[in-house]
Amino acid sequence: MDDDGSVDWPALRAAATFAAEHAYCPYSGLAVGAAARCTDGRVVVGCNVENASYGVTLCAECTLVGELRMSGGGGLVAVSCRDGRGELVMPCGRCRQLLHEMGGPECLVDTPEEVLPVRRLLPHAFGTSS
Repeated sequence: MDDDGSVDWPALRAAATFAAEHAYCPYSGLAVGAAARCTDGRVVVGCNVENASYGVTLCAECTLVGELRMSGGGGLVAVSCRDGRGELVMPCGRCRQLLHEMGGPECLVDTPEEVLPVRRLLPHAFGTSS
């Protein structure tokens, strides 16, 4: 347990690093994995899947959300993204919006300095009330 008393950050980081091993990244060579703790306690993972048409590349967070929905739904509580060496990778802007949608503004995100709620990484996020 860590920060909020319910997130095992070392385990989440290890799961993200493991997920990166399954990435399909023949163009950039940057394997990325993401792992998240869900509201029901499950951990879901995803990896990036590149495409020759770069615009249709899927970030690790995108495939993680697909796994979230396919494995029972719910919401995200905490997310960590790592490369294949275990180094931190920050979510891009699109993925920050995706994390906000699936976890709400208080979804916790692993950052270089500290664990932060996604609302701090994406102030004034777009949503149904926007």
